[in-house]
Amino acid sequence: MAPQEQARHWRCPELPGVDLLRARYVRRTFIRHTHETFVIAGITGGVEAFHHRGTIERAGRGGVALINPDVPHTGHAAVPEGWTYGALYPSAALVDGIAAETLGMRGAAGFGVPVVHDPGAVRMVGEVLRAVDEGDALAADSLMRLAVARLLRRAGGPLPGREIRGAGAHIAERAREELMERMAAPPTLERLAAGLGTNSFALLRAFRDRYGMPPHAWLTDARVRRARGLLDAGVGPAEAAVAVGFSDQPHLHRHFARIVGVGPGAYQREHVAERAKTYKTARERRP
Repeated sequence: MAPQEQARHWRCPELPGVDLLRARYVRRTFIRHTHETFVIAGITGGVEAFHHRGTIERAGRGGVALINPDVPHTGHAAVPEGWTYGALYPSAALVDGIAAETLGMRGAAGFGVPVVHDPGAVRMVGEVLRAVDEGDALAADSLMRLAVARLLRRAGGPLPGREIRGAGAHIAERAREELMERMAAPPTLERLAAGLGTNSFALLRAFRDRYGMPPHAWLTDARVRRARGLLDAGVGPAEAAVAVGFSDQPHLHRHFARIVGVGPGAYQREHVAERAKTYKTARERRP
């Protein structure tokens, strides 16, 4: 990471289902990846550019990048000074609940546009992170819910229903299942396609159409997701790297940083520290 860059990725136990990030990036380039959660990123300086559904979007100061779960996207600086932002990563269940409570929306909720200019919402995201820093769980939870509700009113709506799958989509889904089962030692593309009764290029097209990226890129994304779970459980970065199929810890670090925004060691230290703080607080509150 360049000297002028800095990032912190952490969780607050009093905000279950929400990851938090505060960062400044200049040279950082995020490879195509997805999140199981929503991304709500309030830009406080510079400009971020990111590929999203076939277009290049830009979010500058006062803008909020809004990305729905499992939507492939990238990220990089659009200006020499990079970009600074605070981000919330609320779970789909949390956003659905807020949409139901505030908008009467039923089913899966999401955002219809990837960027909105809303300095007020950017300030609210920053206030959530500040409240977490200060240990004010009530304020953090309240402001987080108000920020999500505000953005849903402005850019939200029901997500499209699950479309009928064609033969290509079914092949892609079977390929995905195979890769999940054999994550640590996946087959070659040719062998994967042959096992599904198709050819390599047909599988590439079907997989990209279904998941927005080719199988190898999807597998890297899935490996990082699984590595995060192992790190959260206390598994060391070197062991986690081998368990998910990376050749070594530096290989995990390279991909982890280009998807999560921090390295696996820094990620684990923050999350372990938060758990220790919660445990200490709970002990102090016992009668």
